[in-house]
Amino acid sequence: MEFKTVSVVGLGYIGLPTAAVFASRKRKVIGVDVNRQAVEVINRGDIHIVEPDLDMVVHAAVTEGYLRATTVPEAADAFLIAVPTPFKGDHEPDLSYIESASKAIAPVLKKGDLVILESTSPVGATEQMAAWLAEARPDLSFPQTHGEDSDIRVAHCPERVLPGHVLRELVQNDRVIGGMTAKCSEAAVRLYKIFVEGECVITNARTAEMCKLTENSFRDVNIAFANELSIICDKLDINVWELIKLANRHPRVNILQPGPGVGGHCIAVDPWFIVSKTPEEAQLIRVAREVNDSKPRWVMNKVKEAVIEFLQDNPERTEKEVTIACFGLAFKPDIDDLRESPAMIITKELAASHSGTVIVVEPNVSELPREIVGVTLVDFDRAIEIADVQLLLVDHSSFKSKIPGRGVVVDTRGIW
Repeated sequence: MEFKTVSVVGLGYIGLPTAAVFASRKRKVIGVDVNRQAVEVINRGDIHIVEPDLDMVVHAAVTEGYLRATTVPEAADAFLIAVPTPFKGDHEPDLSYIESASKAIAPVLKKGDLVILESTSPVGATEQMAAWLAEARPDLSFPQTHGEDSDIRVAHCPERVLPGHVLRELVQNDRVIGGMTAKCSEAAVRLYKIFVEGECVITNARTAEMCKLTENSFRDVNIAFANELSIICDKLDINVWELIKLANRHPRVNILQPGPGVGGHCIAVDPWFIVSKTPEEAQLIRVAREVNDSKPRWVMNKVKEAVIEFLQDNPERTEKEVTIACFGLAFKPDIDDLRESPAMIITKELAASHSGTVIVVEPNVSELPREIVGVTLVDFDRAIEIADVQLLLVDHSSFKSKIPGRGVVVDTRGIW
């Protein structure tokens, strides 16, 4: 069948760009989100997130009548679910958002529709989604009971895009298509080929789910190696940045850059989905996650050492008179996304534990999130003027050309 109307459930960092790209290909798109404010912003032709060029694409799509947002699902030919999959308890995947989205779209499903789970999920989540849909719509048949003859097609198709380059990568990157049956996969390929210029590679739903988790776990393990190396080098009085540059001259070595931890809603989260399903087997993946999760604590200890160093050089001052400046809050350079950001964790902890003043420089946000209490947002020049300890957490482009001011510098990114 032809996909004349596409519904995207969840209008966040993945859902909204995906909806906009479909709309730019002259398909009618119904965006669904529980956030009423986000819905209103989108229907005005504006956006509630930061992503280069997305504002123009959304504005054009809304103005031309191809994109409309709502809080209640409506009938469509294909449904893409792109809602969060956070944790509950001890790194246990929380599928409640997927369950809510499934039950929300179930009443408007009709024979021949395609439902795709895009949310990064533990293995088996697509089958669970199909079960929720079947439970809500016993009048329709689904792949788990009727195979190729099912009324509804179900597939998993994980996104693999880089924040700051989402629109380009949605179109150009290869896409892994994991249908619950061959016909499900074939339908999903037809849908994505509306805008995907990369190759659509077909597999089954479980392998597609595991593929996304594997990609991010691979990166997490490599970052953990770099982060552990930075801690070792600090103890041995070796410049880790120089060391990595030298080691990477080997033709088969490519060590990543260390930092204050790992952030974002992918690399910091996805490995735990593997661990949750196979806790006895996923030993290396678990240890890598623990190494990266422990790095913010190590950085905070370095800051405490820097405060002591400053006070030794300035014996007339007390800790209460020491100002710490945190440069960057986002989980990676040149974006406004603070999800799972180690810089956020470190800044919050310093604000709570340091008796003096803590200030923040984050050029990509206009105000600080509510959970950071007692901290002031300032510009770069003001920060280097008043800060006694300068903590670089994110290598934003605007920081690279700057020179830190007086006081003690703690550089977790190796750019100063």
